[in-house]
Amino acid sequence: MCRQIIKGLQWSAYQEANELFAQVILNAYQHGDVVWCHDYHLMLLPSKLKEEHPGMKVGWFLHTPFPSSEIYRMLPVREELLLSVLSADLVGFHTYDYARHFVSACSRILGFEGTPEGVEDNGSFTRVAAFPIGIDPSRFTRALETERVQAHITELRQRFQGRKVMLGVDRLDMIKGIPQKLLGFEKFLSEHQEWRDRVLLVQIAVPTRTDVAEYQRLTSQVHEIVGRINGRFGTLGSVPIQHLDCSLAFTELCALYAVTDVCLVTSLRDGMNLVSYEFVSCQSKNAGVLVLSEFAGAAQSLGAGALLVNPWNVNDMAAAIEDALTMPDSERRERQRQNFTHVTIHTAQAWADTFVSELNDTHVEAELRCKRIPPQLLPISIIDSFVSARHRLIILVRGSFG
Repeated sequence: MCRQIIKGLQWSAYQEANELFAQVILNAYQHGDVVWCHDYHLMLLPSKLKEEHPGMKVGWFLHTPFPSSEIYRMLPVREELLLSVLSADLVGFHTYDYARHFVSACSRILGFEGTPEGVEDNGSFTRVAAFPIGIDPSRFTRALETERVQAHITELRQRFQGRKVMLGVDRLDMIKGIPQKLLGFEKFLSEHQEWRDRVLLVQIAVPTRTDVAEYQRLTSQVHEIVGRINGRFGTLGSVPIQHLDCSLAFTELCALYAVTDVCLVTSLRDGMNLVSYEFVSCQSKNAGVLVLSEFAGAAQSLGAGALLVNPWNVNDMAAAIEDALTMPDSERRERQRQNFTHVTIHTAQAWADTFVSELNDTHVEAELRCKRIPPQLLPISIIDSFVSARHRLIILVRGSFG
C-alpha cells in the first residue's frame, strides 16, 4: 500500500514538473516558434503545449533507448505517456531500433496503426524517425594542436613508454558495463601471459549518485575487481590497471585519447555513447582501435570501423582485446578512416539542423493533410440544398465508411 502511495506521489510530481515547463514555454511562446522537447523527463510536455496551441510546432527527442513493447507495457501510466508524446509533430530517437520499439508500443498498447513513417490514429499522424546525434569534432582536433595538449601527450608517451595503452572513460553507472570490461581484461591477461607487462588499461570512472546504495555497491565491486587483477598480474614496477575515480580536465582527456591504442566502450545499454566519437576525433595520427559494445547506439553508426562485442560474453571481450592489440597497421588506419569520416560529417550541428528541418517539413505536411479533409456538413445546409435542387440523387449505402 505504501509503495502504491509513493508511486502515486511520484507520478503527481512528474505531472507537476511537466506543467511547470509548459507554463514557462507558453509565457514566452510567439506564433511560429519551434519547441523541441528532450528526454523522458518531459514526455507529458507535448500534449500540454498542444492543448493551448494546436498549431504549435513541437518535436520530442529521446536520448536513451526506448524499451520493447513487452517491457514498456508494464508501466502503469503507459497510455498517458504515449498519447502525450504522440501529440508532437515529430518524435526522434538515436537509432531505428528505438523508433521501431516506440511505434510497436503505440500499436500494441494504444491500438494505433504503425507505419514505417510513424503512427496514425483516425487521420491524426505523428512522424517517428531516427536522428543519430554527434559531437563537435573540431573542438577536439583544434585542442590537439595546442601547446598544452601537446605537452600532455609528450608526458604521457614517456610515462607509458613500451606499453600498449587501453582506455575506458565512463560514468560509474550500472549500464556502462565497467565490471564486464574488467573481467574481459582479466580473462585476456590470464590467457596471454606475454602481454602482462606490455599492456595497461586506464579506466576513468566518474562518480555519480554517490548517495544511492546501488551505486555504492557498484563502486565497491569495481574496486574489488581492480584490486584483484592488479594483485594477480602486477609487479613491483607496474600494474595492469590504473583506475581513477574522477573526471579529467578537457586538455588531459584529449591527450589521453590521442595516445590510446585501444578504446573499450562496453555499455550494457546506451542511447548513443559519445565517448566513442570523442576517441575517434583524437585518433587521426595514432589510428587506435575502437572496441564497441553492440548494445550502444553508436554501434549502428561506427560499427563498420569498430570491433563490435557482446560485453556479457567474457570470452568475446578477451578475443576482441587480442584482435585490437595485434591488428595490422593498414587495417587500423582503414577502420579509423571510416569512423573519422562518419564523425566529421554527422556532427551535433548537423543532427540539430536535420531534426529542426524535418520538424518544419512535418508540420507543413500535417497542415496540408488537414486541408484535404472535407469540412463537416451542417444538417440545415443539406436540407436547404436538397429542397431547392431541381434534380436530386439519393445514394443509400449499407454499413459505414472507414
